[in-house]
Amino acid sequence: MVKISELKPGNLVVVEYEDRRWEGIVTDVNREDKEVGVDTGVQEFWFRPEHVYPVPMSDAALFKLGFSKEFLENGMVKYIRGPFRMLVKDDGKFAPLEIWYREDRRYFNEPIYIHDLQNKYLEMTKVDLNLV
Repeated sequence: MVKISELKPGNLVVVEYEDRRWEGIVTDVNREDKEVGVDTGVQEFWFRPEHVYPVPMSDAALFKLGFSKEFLENGMVKYIRGPFRMLVKDDGKFAPLEIWYREDRRYFNEPIYIHDLQNKYLEMTKVDLNLV
């Protein structure tokens, strides 16, 4: 489950309905009624927060967001999208994690989810990080 306070329009999430899960994009957040509007590719549906889940960090998710991957000699991997960079150990855990944009550098000891990355990208670059 994702806290409703963490979600913004454009965030990539997984939603559940009748024991089926779909990946979708947050279109709206109704904090008063505690519902999240999500476009699943079929149409927009409203979900309670207990049916909204984070998308884990993965190569596939990052490639959907337009990142490219570069292997470094020291066993690290750098993900690149324009001037935005993300550096992780090449073990598939995505932690610890370092992200930077120009002189703004941030470090995370625990894995973050795709919606967290999208929100941090927006904070740092002032541009939405959407699917390509």
